[in-house]
Amino acid sequence: MPIEMTRQRFEELVADALDLIPPDFAKAMDNVVVLVEDRDRDDPTLLGLYHGIALTERLSDYGGHLPDRIFIYRDAILDICESEDDVVDEVAVTVVHEIAHHFGVDEETLHELGWG
Repeated sequence: MPIEMTRQRFEELVADALDLIPPDFAKAMDNVVVLVEDRDRDDPTLLGLYHGIALTERLSDYGGHLPDRIFIYRDAILDICESEDDVVDEVAVTVVHEIAHHFGVDEETLHELGWG
């Protein structure tokens, strides 16, 4: 049975996960916002999604773009967790995973590093 958690508490866990990002990486993040949504409408089981142009793909003409978006899907994460500790861990993994995409890290590399 999935765990119940208020949206406010879940958003606090996302903020806590963002605080775990090393300062040098946090400073390097550019034009990106992290949002909490209930589910991805195309894939309701998706835990997170990066939508944007990775830093490694940006060219000299990059400018004037809307911020990249990192979505963390609350209900999908709660569906697979059995305790608040599970949620804390899954949120941290999902946030790191999606931020890595912002830095241009691909799925295969993330899985090899244990962040899949």
